[in-house]
Amino acid sequence: MVSIPFPNRPTSASVREPSATHTVTNQPPPLAPYDASQDAALLEGLRREGAGWAEGDIRRLGLRAGSAEAQEWAELANRHEPELRTHDRYGNRVDEVDFHPSWHHLMRVAVGEGLAGAPWAQERAGAHVARTAGGLVWGHTDAGHGCPTSMTYAAIPALRRQPELAKVYEPLLTGREYDPQLKVPTEKRGLLAGMGMTEKQGGSDVRTNTTTATPSTEPGVYTLRGHKWFTSAPMCDVFLVLAQAPGGLSCFFVPRVLPDGSRNTFRIQRLKDKLGNRSNASSEPEFDGTVAWLVGAEGQGVKTIIEMVNCTRLDCVMMSATLMRKTLVEAGHHVRHRAAFGARLVDQPLMRNVLADLALESEAATTLTLRLAGAADRAVRGADDPGTAGAETAFRRVATAVGKYWVTKRGPAFTAEALECLGGNGYVEESGMPRHYREAPLLSIWEGSGNVNALDVLRALRREPAGAQALFDELALARGADARLDSAVTRLKGRLAETSEAGARRMVELMALTLQGSLLVRHAPPAVADAFCATRLGGDWGHAFGTLPDTADLDAILARALPEGS
Repeated sequence: MVSIPFPNRPTSASVREPSATHTVTNQPPPLAPYDASQDAALLEGLRREGAGWAEGDIRRLGLRAGSAEAQEWAELANRHEPELRTHDRYGNRVDEVDFHPSWHHLMRVAVGEGLAGAPWAQERAGAHVARTAGGLVWGHTDAGHGCPTSMTYAAIPALRRQPELAKVYEPLLTGREYDPQLKVPTEKRGLLAGMGMTEKQGGSDVRTNTTTATPSTEPGVYTLRGHKWFTSAPMCDVFLVLAQAPGGLSCFFVPRVLPDGSRNTFRIQRLKDKLGNRSNASSEPEFDGTVAWLVGAEGQGVKTIIEMVNCTRLDCVMMSATLMRKTLVEAGHHVRHRAAFGARLVDQPLMRNVLADLALESEAATTLTLRLAGAADRAVRGADDPGTAGAETAFRRVATAVGKYWVTKRGPAFTAEALECLGGNGYVEESGMPRHYREAPLLSIWEGSGNVNALDVLRALRREPAGAQALFDELALARGADARLDSAVTRLKGRLAETSEAGARRMVELMALTLQGSLLVRHAPPAVADAFCATRLGGDWGHAFGTLPDTADLDAILARALPEGS
């Protein structure tokens, strides 16, 4: 037998040496724990819009949102998606959705912190601003569970169109106790509300709905028959549903469990397999003899839900701003700890330009979100100051749709750029960045796509002149502070008089940019306001993030957006 020499046979000690090839260097440590409320634009806006009294709670919630525990809840809730159970083991129809325990942890905190219906039960000025600020920090965890909390918040003003129902259910919808059990609503200490508006043949064109509502012998009680295309979230206790009554499209209140304890007919045909928002269940329910109570008058369904739409659109803006801030923080953390070509990424001029540009976009989104929340808060408290409430109501009606269009449109491009700051590390699921990237497009689709919102703004301006006046009154508060902003406002006035439907997007984009510029000129440091106006309004900007001019004070912008220790 020939012996084959093996000159470098490993010893027992050297067998372990290959592990040295896996020594981890030049990788950032985990971001968590961190403080999600460490955001100057957020805290300044909170105080400015009348909710400074809530700062302690927001800071406490920010620390909880950035904790390793809460960040793990978010990751697990998205990894273990909800599952539909249509029948029990005996063949009985149950139509229930099972969630990972992490989903329930997230929901319990959100409801307990007043991020659902709680502001409607508070008399204190700024309650709605405080809720929005809470969403801006708690949203650093998971976006999916923001859907049922948002709909619960938005359902209350619509429900008030039927005072008898509101008297019974509003105290439960504004409660701070999360109870996921499916049982008689009045036997619970807290409720969640969902919505069933769109159908497969119409989408946003709800007037084409075919679901029918047939009056029963009991006044105000109907039975529904039909199918909904997108209903989130099907595990909620009660729903607001649009259906065709004899008098036209109407709004109805549908509980999952009837007062006698029996299950209402709410057959969940399937859960949607979505691009993002995967921790949340979106469904197609079927109604067949489903018992419902009329909300508002017959034929006034769209008018009844319009206040609800104002609320959910604000939350779309808020959640987009939250995604921007979250991914900016992730990118900033990475580049502070990662080196390439002999220097830390954060010290390299082009990376600093990218981060500063993202920081401008994030601050503009956050500042606009809180201004919209302030308008909502003052509008719903109109009895205190009718003159102010009237102006704020008009401003809110137009500006919320403008913000919804623009901020949610910026979200996908923003998250993509933030992801790229992490390079290949950002493209893998473990980083969390792909989840944020998939989430971003939803917010420009939910509550009306870009076209729907742009056309809504155009129609509102033509039908309600007070809206345009309120917008220009707001812009006038910054008149003379920046020539580029003044010039943009002049262009906007000219465009407003001549815009057709085909040009609605261009007009709404300019409205959004002038509004953001006005707010930053008035409230942000000069470095931030100047760079924003130079690029977004003055044209000194490229077609991608990271193209700020040499005159931009990158150091000042970054020091504000990403302070040491954030």
